[in-house]
Amino acid sequence: MDLPLVVGVDGSEPSLRAVDWAADEAALRQVPLRVVYASLWQRYEGAVLPRDLDGPDARVPAEDVVRAGARRAGSRQSALRISVAVLPEEPGYALVREGRNACALVVGSRGRSGVVNLLLGSVSLFVAAHADCPVVVVRGGNDNQVRAAVHGRVVVGVGDESAAVVRFAAQEARLRAVELHALRAWRCPAHETIDHPLITGEPERVYEERAADALEAALLGVPPEVKVRHSTVEGAARKVLLAAAYKADLLVVGARRRPGHLGLQLGRTSHTVLHDSPCPVAVVPQWA
Repeated sequence: MDLPLVVGVDGSEPSLRAVDWAADEAALRQVPLRVVYASLWQRYEGAVLPRDLDGPDARVPAEDVVRAGARRAGSRQSALRISVAVLPEEPGYALVREGRNACALVVGSRGRSGVVNLLLGSVSLFVAAHADCPVVVVRGGNDNQVRAAVHGRVVVGVGDESAAVVRFAAQEARLRAVELHALRAWRCPAHETIDHPLITGEPERVYEERAADALEAALLGVPPEVKVRHSTVEGAARKVLLAAAYKADLLVVGARRRPGHLGLQLGRTSHTVLHDSPCPVAVVPQWA
């Protein structure tokens, strides 16, 4: 049985945009879509959802939240197999648990808190930091519409032990029939100069060559039908990836998972791109 793709909804504009993205993704993968609403409150209060429900009351049952999401997904991809679930618990923990039996989780960049200045909602950040499956945080414009894929490119950041990250990115590029652009950032420590006794030749060249070798090794398992472009770029990884994200339809990064660790399990690079990326970001867990 195919594992479903799970999308979290709460009636907010970002979550509706996530439903659209998830519907397209489920159709590409040919898997079921599961629309989930989780909350400790029994009724939704907001200004966006009632327009989808054609009702005047801003207080609506939780069941109507997921049904509206399911209708939206079905109208976008009519052949989808869609199920819904209402979970009376804290959203972050509920979605992480749902991810244990999902091929991927999709969430919006912010929830219905109404705090526009927040770059990333607390639920989205929690899910991206703790889920066992890949998590896609749908970022983009300020309305409730998903932008068409216009760049024809999936960008992946390649670090150490990035097999799962590259595999996911290659699958996304293959499904979309677009280019996979693999990036590895490198830096030469400031204390290592040409006169360093342990370095032969220019130290910058040594670090660049190491990065190129690691990048080529990470790409060995990419299917031959995927067109691959690879680059090594000097600089901080978070800055390199954010610059590339402006010409990407999806940015894929990794996040290390340490069993038993209860803290935020996101590295600095993943954390930064989740907050600042202009395109959707997929966070793929890497187990230590």
